Amino acid sequence: MTVRPRAWLIIGFLLLAPVVGWSQQVNLGPDAVGLRLSLEGENFTRAVNIFLLITALSLAPAFVMMMTSFTRIVVVLSFLRQALGTQQAPSAKIITSLALFLTFFIMQPIWQEIYQESVVAFSQGEITEAEAFRRAEEPIKRFMISQTREQSLLLFMDLVALDTVSTDAEVPLQVVIPAFMVSELQTAFQMGFLIYLPFLVIDAVVATFLMSMGMMMLPPMMISLPFKLLLFIMVDGWTLIVRAVVSSFA
Repeated sequence: MTVRPRAWLIIGFLLLAPVVGWSQQVNLGPDAVGLRLSLEGENFTRAVNIFLLITALSLAPAFVMMMTSFTRIVVVLSFLRQALGTQQAPSAKIITSLALFLTFFIMQPIWQEIYQESVVAFSQGEITEAEAFRRAEEPIKRFMISQTREQSLLLFMDLVALDTVSTDAEVPLQVVIPAFMVSELQTAFQMGFLIYLPFLVIDAVVATFLMSMGMMMLPPMMISLPFKLLLFIMVDGWTLIVRAVVSSFA
Protein backbone atom coordinates (compact mmCIF):
# COMPACT_ATOMS: atom_id res chain seq x y z
CA MET A 1 0.00 0.00 0.00
CA THR A 2 1.38 3.38 -1.05
CA VAL A 3 0.89 6.13 1.48
CA ARG A 4 0.74 9.69 0.20
CA PRO A 5 3.49 11.85 1.76
CA ARG A 6 0.89 14.31 3.01
CA ALA A 7 -0.67 11.54 5.11
CA TRP A 8 2.28 11.65 7.45
CA LEU A 9 1.35 15.25 8.31
CA ILE A 10 -1.50 13.86 10.41
CA ILE A 11 1.10 12.85 13.00
CA GLY A 12 2.43 16.40 12.81
CA PHE A 13 -1.06 17.79 13.26
CA LEU A 14 -1.49 15.61 16.33
CA LEU A 15 1.75 16.87 17.84
CA LEU A 16 0.80 20.45 17.05
CA ALA A 17 -2.75 20.05 18.37
CA PRO A 18 -2.38 22.52 21.26
CA VAL A 19 -0.85 25.10 18.94
CA VAL A 20 -3.63 24.63 16.40
CA GLY A 21 -6.28 24.87 19.10
CA TRP A 22 -4.90 28.10 20.55
CA SER A 23 -4.21 29.66 17.16
CA GLN A 24 -7.84 29.21 16.13
CA GLN A 25 -8.71 31.90 18.68
CA VAL A 26 -6.55 34.51 16.92
CA ASN A 27 -8.31 36.93 14.55
CA LEU A 28 -6.03 37.96 11.70
CA GLY A 29 -8.27 40.89 10.72
CA PRO A 30 -9.50 42.02 7.33
CA ASP A 31 -6.09 43.20 6.16
CA ALA A 32 -4.47 39.80 6.46
CA VAL A 33 -3.23 38.56 3.10
CA GLY A 34 -1.31 35.51 1.94
CA LEU A 35 -1.87 32.02 3.16
CA ARG A 36 -4.90 31.05 5.27
CA LEU A 37 -4.39 27.73 7.01
CA SER A 38 -7.56 25.74 7.57
CA LEU A 39 -8.40 22.13 8.43
CA GLU A 40 -11.78 22.27 6.70
CA GLY A 41 -10.85 20.37 3.57
CA GLU A 42 -8.59 22.93 1.87
CA ASN A 43 -5.35 21.62 0.40
CA PHE A 44 -2.05 22.86 1.71
CA THR A 45 0.65 23.97 -0.70
CA ARG A 46 3.84 21.93 -0.81
CA ALA A 47 5.80 24.69 0.96
CA VAL A 48 3.30 24.82 3.81
CA ASN A 49 3.36 21.02 4.09
CA ILE A 50 7.14 21.02 4.40
CA PHE A 51 7.03 23.86 6.92
CA LEU A 52 4.47 22.06 9.11
CA LEU A 53 6.38 18.79 8.90
CA ILE A 54 9.68 20.41 9.95
CA THR A 55 7.93 22.26 12.77
CA ALA A 56 6.28 19.06 13.98
CA LEU A 57 9.57 17.16 13.92
CA SER A 58 11.34 19.91 15.88
CA LEU A 59 8.61 19.85 18.54
CA ALA A 60 8.18 16.07 18.54
CA PRO A 61 10.54 15.34 21.51
CA ALA A 62 8.70 17.80 23.74
CA PHE A 63 5.29 16.45 22.81
CA VAL A 64 6.45 12.85 23.26
CA MET A 65 7.27 13.76 26.86
CA MET A 66 4.02 15.71 27.30
CA MET A 67 1.44 13.37 25.79
CA THR A 68 2.77 9.87 26.52
CA SER A 69 3.87 7.69 29.42
CA PHE A 70 7.47 8.91 29.14
CA THR A 71 7.32 11.41 32.03
CA ARG A 72 6.18 8.92 34.66
CA ILE A 73 8.68 6.27 33.59
CA VAL A 74 11.76 8.50 33.50
CA VAL A 75 10.94 10.10 36.87
CA VAL A 76 10.43 6.71 38.54
CA LEU A 77 13.70 5.38 37.12
CA SER A 78 15.51 8.51 38.31
CA PHE A 79 14.12 7.99 41.82
CA LEU A 80 15.30 4.39 41.71
CA ARG A 81 18.86 5.42 40.88
CA GLN A 82 18.90 7.98 43.69
CA ALA A 83 17.47 5.47 46.17
CA LEU A 84 20.15 2.95 45.29
CA GLY A 85 22.84 5.62 45.66
CA THR A 86 24.80 4.34 42.67
CA GLN A 87 25.66 7.86 41.46
CA GLN A 88 25.77 7.62 37.64
CA ALA A 89 24.97 3.92 37.25
CA PRO A 90 22.88 3.52 35.19
CA SER A 91 23.69 6.70 33.33
CA ALA A 92 21.12 9.32 32.35
CA LYS A 93 21.33 8.17 28.72
CA ILE A 94 20.50 4.59 29.68
CA ILE A 95 17.58 5.70 31.84
CA THR A 96 16.24 7.92 29.06
CA SER A 97 16.65 5.17 26.46
CA LEU A 98 14.90 2.61 28.66
CA ALA A 99 12.08 5.06 29.38
CA LEU A 100 11.74 5.79 25.66
CA PHE A 101 11.47 2.14 24.63
CA LEU A 102 9.04 1.39 27.47
CA THR A 103 7.01 4.34 26.18
CA PHE A 104 6.97 2.78 22.70
CA PHE A 105 5.82 -0.49 24.26
CA ILE A 106 2.99 1.14 26.23
CA MET A 107 1.84 3.55 23.52
CA GLN A 108 2.06 1.11 20.59
CA PRO A 109 -1.66 0.13 20.62
CA ILE A 110 -2.67 3.81 20.65
CA TRP A 111 -0.30 4.74 17.84
CA GLN A 112 -1.48 1.71 15.86
CA GLU A 113 -5.07 2.87 16.25
CA ILE A 114 -4.14 6.37 15.09
CA TYR A 115 -2.34 4.95 12.07
CA GLN A 116 -5.19 2.64 11.04
CA GLU A 117 -8.07 5.01 11.70
CA SER A 118 -6.47 8.27 10.59
CA VAL A 119 -3.32 7.98 8.49
CA VAL A 120 -4.39 5.02 6.35
CA ALA A 121 -7.88 6.39 5.76
CA PHE A 122 -6.52 9.80 4.82
CA SER A 123 -3.83 8.35 2.53
CA GLN A 124 -6.52 6.46 0.64
CA GLY A 125 -8.58 9.61 0.18
CA GLU A 126 -11.49 8.37 2.28
CA ILE A 127 -11.50 11.31 4.72
CA THR A 128 -10.46 14.96 4.78
CA GLU A 129 -7.62 16.53 6.78
CA ALA A 130 -10.07 17.77 9.41
CA GLU A 131 -11.59 14.32 9.90
CA ALA A 132 -8.13 12.73 9.96
CA PHE A 133 -7.04 15.14 12.67
CA ARG A 134 -10.18 14.44 14.70
CA ARG A 135 -9.65 10.70 14.45
CA ALA A 136 -5.99 11.05 15.44
CA GLU A 137 -6.85 13.24 18.42
CA GLU A 138 -9.42 10.89 19.94
CA PRO A 139 -7.16 7.95 21.00
CA ILE A 140 -4.40 10.10 22.50
CA LYS A 141 -6.92 12.27 24.36
CA ARG A 142 -8.69 9.17 25.64
CA PHE A 143 -5.38 7.80 26.94
CA MET A 144 -4.41 11.04 28.68
CA ILE A 145 -7.80 11.50 30.34
CA SER A 146 -7.78 7.90 31.57
CA GLN A 147 -4.45 8.57 33.33
CA THR A 148 -5.32 12.07 34.62
CA ARG A 149 -6.49 12.67 38.16
CA GLU A 150 -9.84 14.33 38.43
CA GLN A 151 -8.54 17.14 40.66
CA SER A 152 -5.82 18.00 38.12
CA LEU A 153 -8.35 18.14 35.29
CA LEU A 154 -10.74 20.27 37.33
CA LEU A 155 -7.89 22.62 38.26
CA PHE A 156 -7.07 23.53 34.67
CA MET A 157 -10.72 23.64 33.66
CA ASP A 158 -11.20 26.19 36.43
CA LEU A 159 -8.13 28.19 35.34
CA VAL A 160 -9.53 28.63 31.83
CA ALA A 161 -13.07 29.18 33.14
CA LEU A 162 -14.35 26.14 31.24
CA ASP A 163 -17.90 25.14 32.05
CA THR A 164 -18.72 21.62 33.15
CA VAL A 165 -18.65 19.21 30.22
CA SER A 166 -20.84 16.16 29.74
CA THR A 167 -18.27 14.00 27.91
CA ASP A 168 -14.48 13.72 27.89
CA ALA A 169 -14.41 14.56 24.17
CA GLU A 170 -15.55 18.10 24.96
CA VAL A 171 -12.46 18.86 27.03
CA PRO A 172 -9.93 20.73 24.83
CA LEU A 173 -6.38 19.50 24.46
CA GLN A 174 -4.94 22.70 25.96
CA VAL A 175 -6.63 21.64 29.21
CA VAL A 176 -5.98 17.91 28.99
CA ILE A 177 -2.23 18.11 28.32
CA PRO A 178 -1.12 20.20 31.35
CA ALA A 179 -3.55 18.32 33.61
CA PHE A 180 -2.10 15.04 32.36
CA MET A 181 1.49 16.18 33.00
CA VAL A 182 0.76 17.37 36.55
CA SER A 183 -1.06 14.13 37.27
CA GLU A 184 1.82 12.08 35.88
CA LEU A 185 4.31 13.89 38.12
CA GLN A 186 2.10 13.28 41.14
CA THR A 187 1.86 9.56 40.37
CA ALA A 188 5.59 9.30 39.66
CA PHE A 189 6.49 10.95 42.98
CA GLN A 190 4.19 8.57 44.86
CA MET A 191 5.84 5.58 43.20
CA GLY A 192 9.27 7.07 43.92
CA PHE A 193 8.39 7.40 47.61
CA LEU A 194 7.45 3.70 47.78
CA ILE A 195 10.70 2.77 46.04
CA TYR A 196 12.72 4.82 48.52
CA LEU A 197 11.29 3.16 51.66
CA PRO A 198 13.18 -0.20 51.71
CA PHE A 199 16.49 1.44 50.83
CA LEU A 200 15.93 4.12 53.46
CA VAL A 201 15.49 1.39 56.08
CA ILE A 202 18.83 -0.14 55.09
CA ASP A 203 20.55 3.24 55.32
CA ALA A 204 19.05 3.86 58.77
CA VAL A 205 20.06 0.41 60.07
CA VAL A 206 23.62 0.76 58.79
CA ALA A 207 24.00 4.30 60.18
CA THR A 208 22.71 3.19 63.60
CA PHE A 209 25.06 0.20 63.63
CA LEU A 210 28.10 2.33 62.78
CA MET A 211 27.24 4.91 65.44
CA SER A 212 26.79 2.19 68.09
CA MET A 213 30.27 0.89 67.28
CA GLY A 214 31.80 4.36 67.40
CA MET A 215 32.67 4.32 63.68
CA MET A 216 31.25 7.77 63.02
CA MET A 217 34.02 8.69 60.55
CA LEU A 218 33.09 5.87 58.21
CA PRO A 219 30.50 7.00 55.60
CA PRO A 220 27.33 4.90 56.02
CA MET A 221 26.76 5.00 52.25
CA MET A 222 29.94 3.00 51.69
CA ILE A 223 28.60 0.15 53.81
CA SER A 224 24.91 0.33 52.88
CA LEU A 225 25.43 0.40 49.11
CA PRO A 226 26.45 -3.28 48.79
CA PHE A 227 23.48 -4.33 50.93
CA LYS A 228 21.07 -2.26 48.84
CA LEU A 229 22.46 -3.74 45.64
CA LEU A 230 22.20 -7.24 47.12
CA LEU A 231 18.57 -6.65 48.10
CA PHE A 232 17.76 -5.25 44.67
CA ILE A 233 19.33 -8.25 42.94
CA MET A 234 17.72 -10.83 45.22
CA VAL A 235 14.20 -9.52 44.61
CA ASP A 236 14.81 -9.16 40.85
CA GLY A 237 14.36 -5.42 41.16
CA TRP A 238 14.39 -4.46 37.50
CA THR A 239 11.59 -6.88 36.71
CA LEU A 240 9.51 -5.57 39.61
CA ILE A 241 10.07 -1.93 38.67
CA VAL A 242 9.29 -2.42 34.98
CA ARG A 243 6.22 -4.54 35.76
CA ALA A 244 4.94 -1.95 38.25
CA VAL A 245 5.44 0.97 35.87
CA VAL A 246 3.88 -0.74 32.85
CA SER A 247 0.98 -2.12 34.91
CA SER A 248 0.23 1.35 36.27
CA PHE A 249 -0.99 2.35 32.78
CA ALA A 250 -3.42 -0.56 32.49
